[in-house]
Amino acid sequence: MPSLEAYGRHLDYSYAPGVFPSMECMLKRPELARRLLISSKGQDSEGVGKLTRLAAEKGVRVEVADKALGRISGKDNCFAAVVFEKRPADLSPDQDHIVLHHIADQGNLGTILRTALGFGWHDIAVIRPAADAFDPKVVRASMGAIFSLRLREYEDFDSYRRDYPGHDAYPFMLDGSCEMDAAVPGIQRPCSLIFGNEGAGLPGEFQQVGRPVRIPSSDEVDSLNLSIAAAIGMYAFRKP
Repeated sequence: MPSLEAYGRHLDYSYAPGVFPSMECMLKRPELARRLLISSKGQDSEGVGKLTRLAAEKGVRVEVADKALGRISGKDNCFAAVVFEKRPADLSPDQDHIVLHHIADQGNLGTILRTALGFGWHDIAVIRPAADAFDPKVVRASMGAIFSLRLREYEDFDSYRRDYPGHDAYPFMLDGSCEMDAAVPGIQRPCSLIFGNEGAGLPGEFQQVGRPVRIPSSDEVDSLNLSIAAAIGMYAFRKP
């Protein structure tokens, strides 16, 4: 087997560090798994044992790889990681989408992916430049939710819109927007909820895209944390 490299966007594979994210890969997308790396310190744990049995059932190679796990996770207590094939998915044209425009923080991206799955949103578009959705830090922050989602990265927003012109767009922004509570009753589906960068938000031109909305809040704060704002939006716009 070829040696494993430190993760980089150019690679055609990535890592799911941690027992739970690894389990999600083995259960939800076992066809993507190339290897299961386990720690010598965790071989007797229940979680690693279940992973090892799953790997045997799926024909996935198992390796004891303490040093590799340390490099992948940056920790000395990571007991398992699945090496998985990066395989972008086509979004469903009939389902609602979450569009993440220039999201920079890996933790935010992973948290949003997990929250999306929790509220029943399965189709995610990431508009570059952005955090790498397949980075192990994002996979870990999503707690493996990425393996239950259809996710595709786009070079720009126009490319996404060309693929899904029929989706009603709801950009979340402060300027030129109506309150979210007023928009929800008249929502047209399928729809796209669009969230912008942590610091800059969405560019001004998004005022001309669909129906801009804002989350009502007190004037004691200027904005909400991105992952919290996305969670509120996804909950409010979720399908009944």
